[in-house]
Amino acid sequence: MKLPILGAIAAALLANAAYANSHNPAVKSTKPVATRVAAKGHNSFTEAQARGRIEKAGYADVSKLTKNSNGIWQGTAMKDGKTVKLGLDYKGNVILR
Repeated sequence: MKLPILGAIAAALLANAAYANSHNPAVKSTKPVATRVAAKGHNSFTEAQARGRIEKAGYADVSKLTKNSNGIWQGTAMKDGKTVKLGLDYKGNVILR
């Protein structure tokens, strides 16, 4: 009687571990990363949070941000005296366009 229950528990634990390994977590780090490739996915950042992440990455004068159909916040900002087009994906990565 105990063996089927233990088997069911083991199967549930393995299924949960498989899901956790295949699931793509959102933000792994609080430090923004600059990249050229955006991660498509549901973006739960508010505009204010996205602006804060972009500013934390060293950009200033961030324009009004808009979210595109891929979940990427897009806008412009200043860095090193130059205006750049950028975005922020759901993982918190800053993407230069």
